[in-house]
This record gives sequence, C-alpha cells and structure tokens, in this order.
Amino acid sequence: MMMENQTTEEATRSKTSGHESSRGHRFVAYLLERARNDKGLSARFRRADNPATEYQVWEVLADFGIDLECRDQRLPFVTVGAAMMRAHAEKNGALSIGAGLAHSYPDGKESAPARARLRRLLACDSTEEACEVLRPILTLVQSRLGARLDYARLLNELSWFHRYGERTRARWAQDFFRGHFKEEEGA
Repeated sequence: MMMENQTTEEATRSKTSGHESSRGHRFVAYLLERARNDKGLSARFRRADNPATEYQVWEVLADFGIDLECRDQRLPFVTVGAAMMRAHAEKNGALSIGAGLAHSYPDGKESAPARARLRRLLACDSTEEACEVLRPILTLVQSRLGARLDYARLLNELSWFHRYGERTRARWAQDFFRGHFKEEEGA
C-alpha cells in the first residue's frame, strides 16, 4: 500500500509540476515552432485573452484534444498561449510563476506589492479565477524579466488546478518565498 501511494504521489507531482513530456510541453513546443513562421497565429493568440475573440484559437486547441466546452480545460491553454505570444517567447524558460513574481520586484519576496499579488493568486479557488488573476501577473513578470517563465510547467499546473489546487497554490508560495530560480545554464 505504501509503494502504491508513493507511485500515485509521484505521478501527481509529475503531472502538476510539468516535469514530464506532457500535453503542456507538447503544446508549448508546438506554439513556439508555429509562431516562428506564422505571425497570424501569434496575433490570434495575443487576442485570445479576450472572450470575444478567444474562438480564433479554438482550432489549435481542438487539435490538441482540448474540450472547447470545458472552460477548465480551455482557459489554461488560452492564458498561457496568449502570454507566450505577448512576450514573444522564443523558447520555454525555467522560471516558475512564484519565483518570477518575487524576482519582478527589487525587494523580491519582501516587496509588499509582490506579496499582495501572491496573496490574491493564492486566494483563487477555480481554474477560471486563477487564469484571470494570472493575466496581469504574467504581463508584469514578462515586462520586468522578459520571456523567462516555464510556460509548460505553468500550463500543467493550471490544467490540473481544478483537481490539485491546494498543492499548486502551495508550490507557487514555496517558489515565491524560496526565490527558487532554476535559471537556464550560463544565464
């Protein structure tokens, strides 16, 4: 029984942390590749944060097997895809959203505005709310640090938020307070 629980725990951690070749990783890699050659796709994803124009990327989402009727499945892909295209990401970074938020302020985790944004993010209890709260945070982090976020990890965390929200929020807080900064080698 102990071994079975450990295996389940490891699988859950893997799914929510983004450390596997998941649909999130495949989606991020696909989007980065397509965006190099298809500026129209980039523009459609930048507009996808708006509910009135989100439908413009549904074809891509459907190709990845995302149930378009389910907002909990659709919104993480829309939110992360839009953030990547707004940041003109050329590769997936290594910075978690918690660490990215802390590193966006000169005082880091001691910054009152950073802590306020983190508290608001940690108060989210649905995928939809988390995506809504994350949009301005993503814009802030990208404006101050560039496109250094681990988009695949964030997408995996958001995709499983409806099921593992407490674990995800705890990881975001831990990364924020630890200042965990798994930066690309040599940077």
